[in-house]
Amino acid sequence: MKEKVDITKHILIPKYAKVTEQEKQALFDKYNISFNELPFLFKNDPSLKELKVKAGDIIKVIRESPTAGEAIIFKGVIE
Repeated sequence: MKEKVDITKHILIPKYAKVTEQEKQALFDKYNISFNELPFLFKNDPSLKELKVKAGDIIKVIRESPTAGEAIIFKGVIE
């Protein structure tokens, strides 16, 4: 029988963090955007399993960058 692999531990998968309601509002105000203008992730994405997200949540994607040190992207969760 094959062992299950935790994809969130793979070196190519970025870190994910759920954004609070206050951070969400600050993001919208700072960039003058709405939820629909964000790139999206589906709520059943395997990399989001641990975060217990629902449609309408915003995820902060943190990638390591050789030039910037860290690159942060915000994505909206949809059905």
